[in-house]
Amino acid sequence: MDNTTDGTWDSLQVKLNDGILQTLRELKFTHMTPVQSACIPLFMSNKDVAAEAVTWTEGSMLRGDSESCFMQVGALVITPTRELALQISEVMQHFIQKFPQFRQILLIGGSNPIEDVEKFKDQGANIVIATPGRLEDMFRRKGDGLDLASSVKSLDVLVLDEADRLLDMGFEASLNTILSFLPKQRRTGLFSATQTQELEKLVRAGLRNPVRITVKEKGVAATVVQKTPSRLSNYYTICRAEDKFNNLVAFLRQHKHEKLLVFFSTCACVEYYGRALETLVKKVTVHCIHGKMKNKRNKIFADFRALKSAFVHRCGRTARIGNQGNALVFLLPMEESYVNFLSINQKCPLQKMAPVSDVVDVLPKLKALALADRAMFDRGMRAFVSNVQAYAKHECSLIFRIKDLDFASLAHGFALLRLPKMPELRGKKFPDFVETTVDTDKIRYKDKNREKQRQKMLVELKEKNQTSLLKKTLMKNKAWSKQKTKKERRKKTAAKRRHDEGSDVDDEDTEELLNDTRLLKKLKKGQISEDDFEKQITRGPESKHRTEGSSHASSEEQDV
Repeated sequence: MDNTTDGTWDSLQVKLNDGILQTLRELKFTHMTPVQSACIPLFMSNKDVAAEAVTWTEGSMLRGDSESCFMQVGALVITPTRELALQISEVMQHFIQKFPQFRQILLIGGSNPIEDVEKFKDQGANIVIATPGRLEDMFRRKGDGLDLASSVKSLDVLVLDEADRLLDMGFEASLNTILSFLPKQRRTGLFSATQTQELEKLVRAGLRNPVRITVKEKGVAATVVQKTPSRLSNYYTICRAEDKFNNLVAFLRQHKHEKLLVFFSTCACVEYYGRALETLVKKVTVHCIHGKMKNKRNKIFADFRALKSAFVHRCGRTARIGNQGNALVFLLPMEESYVNFLSINQKCPLQKMAPVSDVVDVLPKLKALALADRAMFDRGMRAFVSNVQAYAKHECSLIFRIKDLDFASLAHGFALLRLPKMPELRGKKFPDFVETTVDTDKIRYKDKNREKQRQKMLVELKEKNQTSLLKKTLMKNKAWSKQKTKKERRKKTAAKRRHDEGSDVDDEDTEELLNDTRLLKKLKKGQISEDDFEKQITRGPESKHRTEGSSHASSEEQDV
């Protein structure tokens, strides 16, 4: 089903509650988005919906005419990130103000799960907005007095928002667990920017004969499925690895009065470059946010949203719900074919932007930051390693090939003082990379307590190495008579193996076999004649043992 037109809320065939309409007017949502106008009528007539759209949707989950019990969950919204869950919760709160019979609860990571358990037990909730990990955990809290499985038995509505990202972020197992607790008779809405094979599996598992909807942007040809909002302008620029950060700093300095989102490939890169931008781009507020943050993420996101201008990493979106937005990606010369890939395979055309102007070299300042504080030095090393590892795992490996990376240029772009020890660099030489003459082991932490701890660890490591070296020296100087010979070790090993394997060969037979082997070796070395060999090999075990023993002793005396 295609729907490229939107209308007013009053135009819906199924009328919305007056309280909902009033809230929509207060929020200045005068018209429905295309996906809302397509989905809401179906959803309200008890149809499951699988919608593909480039913009996020907020469906209507409140009819406003239902009786409710606070411990019974009627609607469940699952979204991939805490930040998106927060946004949905904030919008939902506006609607709930008109309906005192409804309560909502937000279940996301970053807080103590026991607090969520107690809040649900004390206040209950009819609407749950959650991320998969925390929601799955709540279903397992029966031992803490929360029986969420019983509370969702009368669930009416399930919404899976940004379902493609739910799967991309590895939540498939959690979603399957959650679905196993939910009743089969329910309305389910699945919203996604793309449709993949993995997503199709989720549709089959979680939806009942869904109506499939694809919403196109206005002005887009019928044969083309636009994967990005029409008001989002995508640009790219080409620069070498050692110039990328300089270009980024220049660009941000020229747009410091705008609200910007800066994405890096790894959490470690966020930590490193975020600190660098705080110093290198003056008079702006820089917020760093990434997946490994715990309690900080929610506060940072709230602070960012309250600002008129700022830089933020690995968070947020642009050109949403009809707004204007711009995106810029920095590519290496060898990566330019990615532009065609995005245009053809992902239906995401990019325009080439003119080179950034007024670019200055800020890398010496970045190196100075590393020399002044070991914490910054460590961040740079971790960022470089994580970047290389992320590049090696890139989904588009035909274009982003690690064998094409210029490691020297990349390390220069990270302003590294020396190259880290890592498998990808082992056995390779990089004459184009000049390491600092400074002994990096002597770079100190600005944090005095941290530096004190480091010095303590260095002393302990030195003592450990000295003890290990002393033990090796003592072993070398130990008298031969007190050292275990290889022969004795072999005997013990063979005896242990026979014991473990339950060998039928007894010790006497083994000794005879060893003696025969020794005689054969002596014959080969010319230490005994063939006649002597024949005489000794045909003697009894005791005679052979005595002869061999005296011969062996004399041999050892000669060796000494």
